[in-house]
Amino acid sequence: MADTLHDQQFALSRHLRDPSAHPPPPGIEERRLAIYRDLFFNNIEGLLAGNFPVIRKTLGDDAWRRLVRDFYANHRSHTPLFPEVAREFIRFLEGRAPDPDTPWLRELAHYEWVELALQIADDGMPAHDAEGDLLKGVPVVSPFAWALAYQWPVHRVGPDYQPDVPPAESTCLLVRRGDDQQVRFAAISPLVYRLIELLGTRERSGVDVLRQLADEAGVGDVPAFMEQGTAMLQRMREEGTLLGVEPAPL
Repeated sequence: MADTLHDQQFALSRHLRDPSAHPPPPGIEERRLAIYRDLFFNNIEGLLAGNFPVIRKTLGDDAWRRLVRDFYANHRSHTPLFPEVAREFIRFLEGRAPDPDTPWLRELAHYEWVELALQIADDGMPAHDAEGDLLKGVPVVSPFAWALAYQWPVHRVGPDYQPDVPPAESTCLLVRRGDDQQVRFAAISPLVYRLIELLGTRERSGVDVLRQLADEAGVGDVPAFMEQGTAMLQRMREEGTLLGVEPAPL
């Protein structure tokens, strides 16, 4: 009996995920099956539509539902947690062949997911000296400030703008969750992106990071660059991207 029930459960789940490929187990009224099919699919579709509103609007209803149906039928999730379904959708997109009509789709999905991911992130604050010297000390980047680089201009993609060819320069963004728990996006230059990337290693003092950045960028007027970089570090602390510096050892 247990084996029979187990087989029936799997037959039903396969049918609900992909009714066109898997027949239902015998003995279940079609009206009841239709209710379950719609209920399960619509729950997933509605959840993803809330997480990826730009993709849904850009693709249009039919293409969007086909995409969700493919995810629902064929992706094997690593977690049953609802807050993680959006991340599973990204894994699904990363595992399928890119669509030449929507070459920006994977990156746009990641861009839309980032806001949710940062809203629910619960990383602990690292030890830091909020008033420490950003040049002499090792700056500490907030765990709630993420520098992102995309091949496509994901912050512009939408129903009225769907590029076929990526621009020559990457799109760099700073995504930060403030003390008010609001997530904000800001466009940054590749140079600032590289600065945050170097600071994130927490291996060098602020002045050493600025000197390395000047060397990488082939800066001619190093003193002026250092002055501007120092002002940038201070602004990053004021806005919350930098927490301060690593505390002095006891």
